[in-house]
Amino acid sequence: MICKKIFCLAIILSILHWDGLAQKISLEESESQVQFKLGSQTILSYQKSKAPVPEGVNPIFSKSGFIHPLTSPSGVVLTRIQPEDHYHHYGIWGPYTRASIAGREVDFWNLGDGKGRVEFAEVLSKKVAGGVAELNVRQHHFDLKAKESEQVAIREDLRIKVKPAGKERYMVDYTTTIFTDLPDGILLDDYRYGGGIGYRATEVWGSDNSQILTSEGDTRRTADGKNAKWILVSGESSHSSGKSGILFLSHNTNKSHPEPLRVWPENNYEGKGNVFVEFCPIRHESWQILPEQRYTLKYRMIVFDGDLTAAEADDYWKSFVK
Repeated sequence: MICKKIFCLAIILSILHWDGLAQKISLEESESQVQFKLGSQTILSYQKSKAPVPEGVNPIFSKSGFIHPLTSPSGVVLTRIQPEDHYHHYGIWGPYTRASIAGREVDFWNLGDGKGRVEFAEVLSKKVAGGVAELNVRQHHFDLKAKESEQVAIREDLRIKVKPAGKERYMVDYTTTIFTDLPDGILLDDYRYGGGIGYRATEVWGSDNSQILTSEGDTRRTADGKNAKWILVSGESSHSSGKSGILFLSHNTNKSHPEPLRVWPENNYEGKGNVFVEFCPIRHESWQILPEQRYTLKYRMIVFDGDLTAAEADDYWKSFVK
């Protein structure tokens, strides 16, 4: 009887610990990263310094200015960087691909082309209050083939705000604002990749052990090129439930909302380690970026262990845009 009471007390204390200490988000900054912590556990890292590439890989693929690792509340890593099939993939990030500057094509996405890239520039501000943490950074999109010397073509202010969202869930607001100082502006050409928010998932997930569902009922087989308000990506994990994932929400003020998607087909790379999704606002139409104007895209991620239903996803989206 005494043992039973002790066991029950342990469960109660663990629940109190989750709802109390572990549900507070804090920040820790080092020379290379800014880490968001849920209690004592790091759940999201923003990379300030260039990530070293694997041995034998061209250093041109090394970059900064991305989120990795991002973990589930229990610590399951959900992101991946520098996969062998695409060394320029970096966890959660969003460079534009085909841009026209003074009649030239600049590619900020495909690092191996040496035409452009996106890098961390500076921390603008940090804030922790009420158990919620916020980081604001400046990122520079470099035009590496400009006439005289490389130039900053786009300046980007990225806000990352993390807060608890109940047991086994937390929320990340990802707000990107871009602007240019170039007198003739920039044309972000329509293309199936670029901008918005891109996600390369853990190498553990493939076609057989992960699932994709959108607000319009599309799955991995039908979602590519379609529009959606949200996309839910989940898969097998070491969590006790056997499942973890991320719900991505697009705000209704975003360009081209409901936003077009890029979703890799299930037969890519023999169905292994092949999960990539992106909200891509320039998928079907180009976007003119004029000087002295600011353009903002807002996204929210619900990161979870266990299950998250389509009905819950709808409720999260309604709350986001309310």
